[in-house]
Amino acid sequence: MPALKRLRFDRHEFAGAFGDIGTDLPLIAGILLATGLDPAGVFIAFGLAQIASGLLYGLPMPVQPLKAMAVVVIAGQASGAQLQLAGLMIGALMLALAHSGLLDRLQRLIPVLVVRGIQAGLGIALARTALGLTGREGNLGWIAAGAAVAVLVWLRSHQHFPGALVVVGAGALWAAFARIDWNVISHGFGLVLPTPAALPWDQWAAALTLLVLPQVPLSLSNSVIATQRTVADLFPDRPVTLRGIGGTYGVINLLSPWLGGIPMCHGCGGLAGYYALGARTGGSVVIYGALYLVVGALFSGAFQEVLRAFPAPVLGAILLVEAGVLLLLLREVPRTPLALGIAAVVALVCVFAPQGYLTGMIVGCILFYSLRRWLPAPARPAG
Repeated sequence: MPALKRLRFDRHEFAGAFGDIGTDLPLIAGILLATGLDPAGVFIAFGLAQIASGLLYGLPMPVQPLKAMAVVVIAGQASGAQLQLAGLMIGALMLALAHSGLLDRLQRLIPVLVVRGIQAGLGIALARTALGLTGREGNLGWIAAGAAVAVLVWLRSHQHFPGALVVVGAGALWAAFARIDWNVISHGFGLVLPTPAALPWDQWAAALTLLVLPQVPLSLSNSVIATQRTVADLFPDRPVTLRGIGGTYGVINLLSPWLGGIPMCHGCGGLAGYYALGARTGGSVVIYGALYLVVGALFSGAFQEVLRAFPAPVLGAILLVEAGVLLLLLREVPRTPLALGIAAVVALVCVFAPQGYLTGMIVGCILFYSLRRWLPAPARPAG
């Protein structure tokens, strides 16, 4: 069945559309505040990428800011123009890897057990971020986040009242009546079109070393290999290929700078978040992208007020649920102490080691191939 025919736009897809907002919104806000990039271009490019992903895959296939690059830029170590140039470079690299077949070879070498560890590591990292967001609001934040998580879990399978709609709706009402300065919003309203980035071609070496190289291992492990595995876990009847994921990753980043956008990728955490909140088709991603389009085209002049107003505890609660879905994938690990131990080591290395995802992938492969004779048959390479 063609992907377009799978799209739905019901209340469950609308609820699931907010499954990745807890990751995306803080990163985009940090990048904009650190670089001074045009908010219209960033939001519009991000929204168009979401819509394209939903239409192409027919799945809640997320598009996210590139995390390693975002961290460097938010820390003030690279400029916005260098960030956009780096996106162009990594897009070309990923497209080459996808169409050369190297991604498929990597998948055959990396055991499922190691991929599970990477997924769990990302789950732990998301949980840490969620706790940090929740703590910003003090005791009230902890109470609100706890209540939001309880509602999300309680209504996770409810046919008429999806939990995410209740939680996000309550957060939006809280923002509208208690946090938003509508005078600022009204003055920032107006149609704005994106402008192409002015890329600093003479700074390619700095972009490569500061931004591209640190991002590559995270993209290979989480954005491509773990995302493909998570699709197989959650949507076994709708498989996607590594070449397809790497190809859309590459094309999105080759196009984004010409709209003034930032580098983007897919991600298993976002996929888990959409799924956890009820999304089952690409309609959720289309809805999510449309929201960014509206904000970018009409409200980019007031983006700081919009970003400040949305309650951090709601973002934290969504991230916690997203983290839970990833951690529950450890149930697929063979129930032996050695297999669980390897997955746990990979997860902890991903979270705490420098270049954690690359290091975790390497450490996990070394442990697996050194000890494979003592592991049960299901713990074999992902291919």
